[in-house]
Amino acid sequence: MKPEGQIVAQPAPGAMPAVDLLARGRRVIQTEADALDRLARTLDARFADAVNLLLATKSRVVVSGMGKSGHVGRKLAATLAATGTPAFFVHPAEAAHGDLGMLTPDDLLLVLSNSGNTPDLRPILAHAARLGCPLIGISAVADSILMRSADIALILPPAREACPANMAPTTSSTLMLALGDALAIATMAARGTTHAQLRQLHPGGAIGASLATVADIMHRGDAVPLVPMAMPMRDVLLEMTEKSLGIAGVVDRAGCLVGAISDGDLRRHVHGLLTSCAEDVMTHAPRTVRADARAADALAVMRQANVTALFVVEGAGAPLPVGVVRMADCATLAAGPAPDCAAAVPARPRNPQALFAWDRPAQAASA
Repeated sequence: MKPEGQIVAQPAPGAMPAVDLLARGRRVIQTEADALDRLARTLDARFADAVNLLLATKSRVVVSGMGKSGHVGRKLAATLAATGTPAFFVHPAEAAHGDLGMLTPDDLLLVLSNSGNTPDLRPILAHAARLGCPLIGISAVADSILMRSADIALILPPAREACPANMAPTTSSTLMLALGDALAIATMAARGTTHAQLRQLHPGGAIGASLATVADIMHRGDAVPLVPMAMPMRDVLLEMTEKSLGIAGVVDRAGCLVGAISDGDLRRHVHGLLTSCAEDVMTHAPRTVRADARAADALAVMRQANVTALFVVEGAGAPLPVGVVRMADCATLAAGPAPDCAAAVPARPRNPQALFAWDRPAQAASA
C-alpha cells in the first residue's frame, strides 16, 4: 500500500493495462527459468574439463566477449577473482588496438559469444593461438569460429530470447551468466577456498562483515579483565570499571577460565556484594567462543543466551581465555571497513601468576 497522499504516476494514453504488464513480466521470467533448467540438464563432462583447466592455469584467466556477452564476461571475471581464481576482462576491440599484450602464454582465455562468429573476436583468438594459450569457448552455436577454435567448447542449449521479436539478448545472456557462475563456484569448491581466504578477498562491505572472525574484533591482551577466584569483589569492581567491557573472567591458578562475572551477576548479588569474593558471585562454566569462529556465529550465541559478551578461549579441556568479544563489537562490523586480517592473530593468554599479585603483600606479611 502506498502512503496516503503519495503521488501515483498516471498511465500514458494507450498504455498496456497493469494486469497485462504483470503477465508479460512473468512470461519473461518463466522463459528464462525454463532455459536454465535445460542448461542444468545438458551439462556434461566438458564442464568438468573446463573446471580442471581453470584449476591447472598457472597464471590468469583472461575473459573476453563483445556486446552483452562482454557485459556478462566482465561479471564472470569479477566472480572468478572474488572466489580465488585470478582473472580480468579484456575488451576484444581494445585488444585489437594494443591490449593483446595483456595476454601471456601461461594465461587461459575464456571467450563468450552467443553466435560464436563475432568478427571482433578474430584478433584475440588468433593471438591466443600464436601464444599457445588454452581456450574455453561459451556459445550457442557449435559450428562457429569460436567453438572450432576452443580447446573446450561449452555449448548453450537452444533457447528462444524472452524478447517478443526473439532478438534482444535476454535468455541467452542469462544462460551465459548462470554457466559462468557455475564454472566459478565449481572451481572455488575444487580449489578448497576457505572462509579465511574469502575474507582476505572481501575485507569490506556486507560480505566482509559476514566473513569476519572473532579474532578480527575481539579485545585482547591487557584489555581483557581477568581476576582470581579469591579476589575480593571490591577489587573485581575496580578491574571491571577500568576495562569497561561489562564482564570479568574468573580464572584458577593455572589461568583456566572457570567463571565469569557480568553486570547481571553484580545485580543478583547486590546484597553483601562487597563482602564477597569473585568465586561467590561468578557464573560457573560461562559460554565461550573460539577465535576462529565467525563473528556472526558469536553474535547468534549471545542473542540466544541473552548475554552481551563472550570470553574467547583456546585449548582443549581446560579453556585458556585469550580475549573478549561483545555484542557491540559485532554490531560495528556493518558500520565500516573490516579490520586488517593480517593483524587478526589470537593473543596468547597472559601469565596467570601475574593475576595473583594483589594478595602477595598480605602473604609476605603473614610469613
